[in-house]
Amino acid sequence: MSDSGAATAVRPAEQAEIELKLLAPPGSLEKLREMPVIVQHARNRGAFRRLETVYYDTVERLLFQHGMSLRVRRSGKHFIQTLKLAANIGRPLTRRQWEAPVGDFTPDLARLPAGEVGDPLTTLANDALVPVFATRVRRHARQLDLPDASVAIAFDEGAIEAGGRQEVLSEIELELKSGNAGVLFDLGTQLLDAAPLQVGTRSKAERGYALAFDVVRPAAKAEPLSITAEDVVDDVIAHLMGACWHHLLKNHMVAQEGTDPEGVHQMRVALRRLRTICALFRRDIPSPSFQAINSEARWLMQQLGPARDWDVFAETTVARLVAAAPDIDLGALHEAVDRQRKSSYYALQTVLADLRCSRFLLSLGHLVERRGWRNEIDSEALAVLSLPMPTLADKILARLHRRALKRGTHFRQLNVEAQHDLRIDLKKLRYAAEFFLPLYATRAPAKRYVRRLARLQTSLGRARDIASTSILLDAIRREGQPSLHPAIGAVAGWQARDRIVVTKALRKRWRRFKATPAFWGR
Repeated sequence: MSDSGAATAVRPAEQAEIELKLLAPPGSLEKLREMPVIVQHARNRGAFRRLETVYYDTVERLLFQHGMSLRVRRSGKHFIQTLKLAANIGRPLTRRQWEAPVGDFTPDLARLPAGEVGDPLTTLANDALVPVFATRVRRHARQLDLPDASVAIAFDEGAIEAGGRQEVLSEIELELKSGNAGVLFDLGTQLLDAAPLQVGTRSKAERGYALAFDVVRPAAKAEPLSITAEDVVDDVIAHLMGACWHHLLKNHMVAQEGTDPEGVHQMRVALRRLRTICALFRRDIPSPSFQAINSEARWLMQQLGPARDWDVFAETTVARLVAAAPDIDLGALHEAVDRQRKSSYYALQTVLADLRCSRFLLSLGHLVERRGWRNEIDSEALAVLSLPMPTLADKILARLHRRALKRGTHFRQLNVEAQHDLRIDLKKLRYAAEFFLPLYATRAPAKRYVRRLARLQTSLGRARDIASTSILLDAIRREGQPSLHPAIGAVAGWQARDRIVVTKALRKRWRRFKATPAFWGR
């Protein structure tokens, strides 16, 4: 308080919240609270509190557009204002936040370090804020003291409310207070034994915005990486795998809801990148963890495959035919494809909600935080982990490049399956080149190499899609509707024409790629 009795703004220090969220079926929290791992490590029985929280934004939702959330929470007689930012690249559990006490449910922007946070906070006034939604939660909070970490665990039951809408809230929050974040995944995995939990990929704020404004989370592409020549191999593996895990989590809910076909595509991209990382390093660092993660990633890719195939067929093959030949009646075919897509997404939703998927996501997070690739390897492999990344990057890129060229020998004679094998090798090479590109940023040929490689891979992808079309058409043909036969014939004829065009482009792009000099090892 100042001498005049006015409240003095408190400048809160920045905090880094490290939190894992698990979604629980309604009614399951009581059983989970009594799990042995909780009871044995809890300091006491914990405390039950009723929390009422109001979230604020501008009418234009400026905070949301900048990846921020602003809330005021009442617990008993106390009101706490919190501003949170979006998670860091490659660190999906970590969010920057600032907290400050306020007098009531009215937020006070003067108590936030606007200059440190940046836009739009620097230009906002308190009167620009309006309440957008609220949460009402009954929380059971306990403190767990484990051998290598201290964790605050909260069991939340309640609801998110926005106008006349309401959504049930039943979740567990595991917040790291000290120690290694890997313990969060150890706990999460043990809790899976008691209930079919899912890894929560959306905050309460994100769920609130979705409820209040029908905000649909868009699919997210992989974000640029920022490794440097000074980074050692161990740190680069952690950074790459962490980025893949983040990429997966950001698209998991999009794929599960089926709101955007790009969600399934980006999950598959994340899994391919993850499998590539395992393949890149396991020769020099033969850790069993790479094989275990690769195996589960392969399983999940296979589960995502049918939905992706039907998405591509509908949005590329059929859509292009509609544009090129509007006189052909494809209405019945559209309906048949839509049935197949819905069926594939229904099956996929079951998979993404399955315990096996939850265990995979938790095991990947655990691997990153614990750097599990260090386990069960000999001293020679451990020495590789301490090498500067450029030393190993040159070796990896040269090996993949040689393998791709060998696979593409007699390119014109390659059949469909041989082309597919070449495409897989080129994908690994492309991802590796993109991962390590920052190490060679000053070399002009680097971007040209990656660009030509990407174009070649795209053409091979189109060739693969054409080859897959016959399988999808057979599935439609098995529905036994004679009215579909003309449309099926039209698609087959169109694809035969496409195959000629793609084959010509492929040969040209293969020649260009072969003639492109390597940019590494200079």
